[in-house]
Amino acid sequence: MKVEIYSDIACPWCYIGKRRFEQALEGFAGKEDVEVVYRPYQLVPDAPATASSHREWLAERYGPQSVAMDARVAELGRTEGITYDFDAALHANTFLGHRLLHLAETEYGAAAQGRLKEALLKAHFTDGVDVGDRTALTEVAVGAGLDRDRVTAYLAGDEGTAEVRAQLAEARELGITAVPTFVFEGKWAVQGGQEAEAFRQVLEQVATEIGERRPAPVQVAPAGEACADGSCAV
Repeated sequence: MKVEIYSDIACPWCYIGKRRFEQALEGFAGKEDVEVVYRPYQLVPDAPATASSHREWLAERYGPQSVAMDARVAELGRTEGITYDFDAALHANTFLGHRLLHLAETEYGAAAQGRLKEALLKAHFTDGVDVGDRTALTEVAVGAGLDRDRVTAYLAGDEGTAEVRAQLAEARELGITAVPTFVFEGKWAVQGGQEAEAFRQVLEQVATEIGERRPAPVQVAPAGEACADGSCAV
């Protein structure tokens, strides 16, 4: 079974959704036969190359309620073992990070890409790292097991740029407007940071559909909380 997860490094619900999906996968009997691949999505594609304060950027968009928005996500994150430090977090363009994730998948494999995705989310939300900065991204990638020389050369050029842009366009063509969105076997989609139990049910149902070769729609829980157009449901 192939699961493609469309998400953004700067999406807090993508972090929560990742943890919940992994919890469901850990308890799934067929987990060894599941390939998980991360696909790019940018909530704010026109974010400037120079990073700025996340708090200030969010306040400009949503006013005083932005503090409560962050507080609720942080509270939910703690239940999933995630530490959100929104005071330290930076509003940054995530395109370079998506290029790195493409490199990890194509040259190191899905497992390495998953490790890098986790490292990038932690860097952005917990450690206050500028995930739009090449030097900072290199350190994150090396820490996740990628080769320093390869990463340095890759980020210095434009490798992966066309491929990532094509994947971003594909997400739009598929009608994906909010993340995280989980696409199973290219046929069934589940949106939002569902509870682990909902993901477990989907995994089992998709496995049944595949085994019986029935392309019937999978019934899932209502869309979970997600991020769209630079904002997140709270």
